[in-house]
Amino acid sequence: MKNKLSIIVLAAGKGTRMQSDIPKVLHMVNNKSMIKHVLSQTDELNPEKLIVVIGYEAQQLKNHLSGYNISFALQEEQHGTAHAVIQCANNLNKFKGNTLVLSGDVPLITSKTLQSLYKMHIDQNAHATILSAKVENPYGYGRIVRNNNNFNSIVEEKDANEVQKEINEINGGIYIFDNEILFNNINEINNNNNQSEYYLPDIMPILIRKKYKVLVHQINDENEIKGANTYEQLKELENYAK
Repeated sequence: MKNKLSIIVLAAGKGTRMQSDIPKVLHMVNNKSMIKHVLSQTDELNPEKLIVVIGYEAQQLKNHLSGYNISFALQEEQHGTAHAVIQCANNLNKFKGNTLVLSGDVPLITSKTLQSLYKMHIDQNAHATILSAKVENPYGYGRIVRNNNNFNSIVEEKDANEVQKEINEINGGIYIFDNEILFNNINEINNNNNQSEYYLPDIMPILIRKKYKVLVHQINDENEIKGANTYEQLKELENYAK
């Protein structure tokens, strides 16, 4: 890819439901940590900057990734995904290009999917592009709400009405943005929600209101965007991991 790219990998969480003292992204899927699965799929994108957001047991994660050519951003207290991305502002405040935001606990994502997301974003001159998938059971996920097939918003499970709960296209939690537009608008996100957290998807209505072009790239394999919050879910991911 000729366009300048930076990548942010969100990896600050504890993963409370794992009932473990190690950071969530260090749990193993087929003898490889979830975050190393994710990082291995970024190589072919050849990013100019690769930043991992760390928080809980930060030094342990730094040690685990000591052989990688990456920068770290520290999220000392976890106040949501947008709050995590804001911690990268110093790393990216002068970067002119696009920024891909990944989760460190989605180990089945493939470089092919990331490249196709990136290509769509560039080819269609988008300002933000969301990765989505259709799933059999969308419960618990943010729903992709469309209007005449055009993206309208992402509605979280707890905020969805009965009609929206029937939508089976979900937010994959992976996004690519024009970097300057991302950081010029991210501080407008508020935390008026049940968790009092700053959610990155909440930037999308802000961008749409300002007439920026927001697209959705839907993929066929829902397993690529599955995360793991429990050991049972980790074992389930092992059935699909390469």
